[in-house]
Amino acid sequence: MFVFDAKTLKFVNVNYGGQKNIGYSLAELKTMTPLDIKPDLSEVTFQKIIDPLLDGQEENIEFETRHQRRDGSFYPIQVHLQLSTLGDKSVFVAIIMDITELKNYTQRLEKTVEERTKQLKDALETEKELNELKTKFLSLVSHEFKTPLTGILTSSMLLSKYTLETQQEKRDKHIETITNKVHYLNSILNDFLSVEKLETGKVTYKFTTFKLSKVVNEVIYNANMLLKEGQKINYPENIDDIILTQDEKTIELSLSNLVHNAIKYSPEKTTIQLNIHQDQTQTVFEVIDSGIGIPKKDQKNIFNRYFRAENALLSQGTGIGLNIVKTHLENLGGSIHFISQEQKGSTFTMIIPNTPNQ
Repeated sequence: MFVFDAKTLKFVNVNYGGQKNIGYSLAELKTMTPLDIKPDLSEVTFQKIIDPLLDGQEENIEFETRHQRRDGSFYPIQVHLQLSTLGDKSVFVAIIMDITELKNYTQRLEKTVEERTKQLKDALETEKELNELKTKFLSLVSHEFKTPLTGILTSSMLLSKYTLETQQEKRDKHIETITNKVHYLNSILNDFLSVEKLETGKVTYKFTTFKLSKVVNEVIYNANMLLKEGQKINYPENIDDIILTQDEKTIELSLSNLVHNAIKYSPEKTTIQLNIHQDQTQTVFEVIDSGIGIPKKDQKNIFNRYFRAENALLSQGTGIGLNIVKTHLENLGGSIHFISQEQKGSTFTMIIPNTPNQ
């Protein structure tokens, strides 16, 4: 966090993290201005950035630039800037996030996208369809990371303002926001790590014998916390005696993905039906919803990695989950398919052998 005078632009205070990253002591920084560590910005350009805050046109602004450390090295940053007061003087408070790792990760993602693009050229019908898929994914990844990160930055900044004991409720609210956003980002990263493990063949399955009701209970318990107003899940009938010898965690992950999707893409006051039946060789799971459905033109790509249907782009998601589920099930000798009609709903069917393939 960097605090600098609104008139002279000289630093008033910089927290320990900022000092450590930039390489200057607080005493040194107090003789400097933001322009001394932002060589990419001229005085005129910087003034144009802060003028809307000085004029009261904006309460806060965000932008990306670079900082130059004391040793001359550069690192990319995201700046969250707002005008505040310190005693009787006006100051700018800048929350600085070092986004070096995020930039590197984005570059790796872009490289992965380029590699996948080359592989998809022969499969996609036209060059136009290929370019649209690539553009949607890059936009999606940018949005999925930027939105929660912005929420975390904003809540972190606001936390410092609530210093009174009577403001604990407001502090708790922002702490909850930060926690939820971090969990969401962690979930995204875990999905990407799962993809890498599946690609490199590093996934190992642990086969145990277990009662299926245990898995179903866990899935529904977690899903109940995601239900919208008036939504409910119909518990499958007659599953107490169903036993599987399979990788329990993979079965739970796969079923959770389907149930969570049904909740996410279904409106309030609807029912998600879960059916399970078993014969001598296999167990069949059906997850039935009355949600938005999948457009017919998108159905052929629904299990493709990073693909998202046109009517689902405004919902959070990376387009990875179904691909991971399909790959896991096929590794276990199972399969997944669906039937869907737009605005009517979808039925996803997951089939798994009762015992591992020898």
